[in-house]
Amino acid sequence: MAHHHLPATAETVAWGHWDAARPPVLHVASGDTVTIDTLSGEPEDLHPDESLLLPEHRAVLAGATRGSGPHLLTGPIWVEGAEPGDVLEVRVRRVALRQDWGWNIIEPLLGTLPEDFPLQRRLHIPIDRQTRTARLPWGLTLPLDPFFGNFGVAPPAAYGRITSIIPREHGGNMDNRALTEGCTVYFPVFNRGALFSAGDGHAVQGDGEVCLTAIETSLTGDFELIVRKDLKLAFPRAETATHLVAMGMNEDLDDAARQALRHMIAWIVECTGLAAVDAYTLCSIAADLRVTQMVDLNKGVHCMLPKTALATV
Repeated sequence: MAHHHLPATAETVAWGHWDAARPPVLHVASGDTVTIDTLSGEPEDLHPDESLLLPEHRAVLAGATRGSGPHLLTGPIWVEGAEPGDVLEVRVRRVALRQDWGWNIIEPLLGTLPEDFPLQRRLHIPIDRQTRTARLPWGLTLPLDPFFGNFGVAPPAAYGRITSIIPREHGGNMDNRALTEGCTVYFPVFNRGALFSAGDGHAVQGDGEVCLTAIETSLTGDFELIVRKDLKLAFPRAETATHLVAMGMNEDLDDAARQALRHMIAWIVECTGLAAVDAYTLCSIAADLRVTQMVDLNKGVHCMLPKTALATV
């Protein structure tokens, strides 16, 4: 299988939108791996010290096609053989920090508690790539666990150009901190070639992403892209070395939780042959419902089931 490198340039980056009509910038075969460089930050987010900026960042902001969201998405990648109704299996082989700083913002009228914090604040946070830590302004040093907040396949063509802010069935701005290095994510395919993109690097994030952002930063990722014709999905799901991860996304947090739980029950039945009622019981005993994020209009909940819970089935 071949390996490819996709840099972040004005031609390869979509700013703030997903669109099935966007032409692919790279063609790969199923099973190939791709190193994808990504950027994070609109002009106002950039570090005031120009020496800390990646050399292509300002050129991308000057030349990329802009949509209504803030995210810089590198892609899309055409995966040979992918057809609507298939599944794209995305193995996240490596996630690496690209720069020595990140940023976090609070914006008026946004976030989980806008009535409590009606202000604008932007923090530039030093990152030590060697120790994989970040130093917060009040002196706390945090270990980092980087992941891509916004990645997936192109949405259905009928949607047209949509904002990069709202996560949907194609993936997008999932902001799920469980999707770190070593995980595998499965996306339903809606267009020929699947049209995979990635961006929105997070150095570290808590479940909920409550104030609006994580520590946002630029990342490089290695992805293995595999077309699965033996799977049928209506919604993304993932697995780590230890857990199955089912996801729900809805404006209503309760509905997002129900969606994630229903997806997990169906997955358990698929894997084990258990009756749905027994899978429901198993989820109540062994699975965790976690709030993915509270800030992207469609809120997120993910259901995590330890694989050990299936070991004796």
